[in-house]
Amino acid sequence: MVRPYSEDLRSRVVRRVEAGHSVRDVAQTFGISVASVVRWSQRKRQTGSVSAKPMGSRMPRSLAGQRQWILDRIEAKPDLTLRELVGELNDRAVAASYGSVWRLLDDEGAQMAAQREVRLHPHTEHRL
Repeated sequence: MVRPYSEDLRSRVVRRVEAGHSVRDVAQTFGISVASVVRWSQRKRQTGSVSAKPMGSRMPRSLAGQRQWILDRIEAKPDLTLRELVGELNDRAVAASYGSVWRLLDDEGAQMAAQREVRLHPHTEHRL
């Protein structure tokens, strides 16, 4: 995963822009994109800081409300396939995609077996 540029570099870049150097010259001097120089300068003007915004997010899963039903369904029918599970959710008027179901199952420690059945690892703590 890409990491943000250091705060030291950001500060030096913004100070050069504030000292009157052109954005393009500063970008070329420090070997960064013009867009980065512009964003950092704007952030400094707007917030007073050049710090990077937090990276990544842990948004709640779209199927979080269906978590227990899904887990109960898998427990009741261990050989349930991902396709069948998505179909059952859609039949219940729950908008679900393969990706959203897969991410929830992955969070729960579930795994698709070679024969395409869903299994929960017995030692994985169920969380969401």
